Amino acid sequence: MELSTLWFILVTVLFTGFFILEGFDFGVGILLPFIGKTEPERRAVVRSIGPHWDGNEVWLLTAGGAVFAAFPKWYATMFSSLYLPLLLILVGLILRGLAVEYRNKMESPLWRSRWDKAIFVGSLLVALLFGVGITDLIHGLPFDGAGTFQGNFLDLVQPFPLLGGLASLSVFTWIGALFLQLKLQGELLARTQVIASKLGWGVFCVFLAMGIFGFTANKLLAESMLVFKVTAGVAVLSLLLSVLLFKKRPGIAFAMAATAIAMTTVTFFGSLFPNTMVSTLHVDWNLTTANASSTPYTLKVMSIVAAIFVPIVLVYQGYTYWIFRKRISVDENSGY
Repeated sequence: MELSTLWFILVTVLFTGFFILEGFDFGVGILLPFIGKTEPERRAVVRSIGPHWDGNEVWLLTAGGAVFAAFPKWYATMFSSLYLPLLLILVGLILRGLAVEYRNKMESPLWRSRWDKAIFVGSLLVALLFGVGITDLIHGLPFDGAGTFQGNFLDLVQPFPLLGGLASLSVFTWIGALFLQLKLQGELLARTQVIASKLGWGVFCVFLAMGIFGFTANKLLAESMLVFKVTAGVAVLSLLLSVLLFKKRPGIAFAMAATAIAMTTVTFFGSLFPNTMVSTLHVDWNLTTANASSTPYTLKVMSIVAAIFVPIVLVYQGYTYWIFRKRISVDENSGY
């Protein structure tokens, strides 16, 4: 296997980890005003992701760094073409991060209320725009042979990318509800279950609509290899099982939702391969793992570094989840 192909697979893995781990973080932030009715309740909801959100965000930094180092042309063209949505994603991430850290710095109800709104807005913005951006990659963007974007804002918000954004927003909200179902107790848990019961089938319908539209209207998905059609089917089935099992088997439901996100990411990136970005202006201007990658020496050094440090990060992050595995009580004191 060529190193450029190996790094495309690793980038896919990194984005998959980010979408699953930060996905439920964003979902918790979106659900915050609906589940937390009082200050102690909102503090408990925020505390569920307090020890994890910044560690989960590392997956995005690593994925972006991997694209920058392994596929510099992909990085440059993607950031110039998707400049506005990526800028808004950055604003949303900063807003959410500041809000989580600063909401408890003052006792003022108004202070905390404003930061709680920031958590909601930042989480919703990022959850929506990441779906739009990733779907734009497989939908195609108008850039020329030099990698210069030749379109406008309307080229970024075509029907399929918009549907992809609604699907990511829906699924992230859903997995956030499932995560809270595993972390909360008492009245907050009951409230979460009521909200989840109202969300489930709506989330599934939006996700299914995105899949049907994609495989009928998008050439890359329609002509993808059989294995990626299978992963798409697994994603739909996993989300369906998640909706059916969330009341009786919340742990399995969460795992199924995570599987749906993982299989969707694999389907998108797998159908995109060997392209990294598709030009709607001319097929010869498509970026591929071959023409967008760094030198073989750079990829070799990166592979050695990744082989050493990725397992360490995985072990450390797994350990933090084990340490903070207990359910959260509204009566507990916390920095959040």
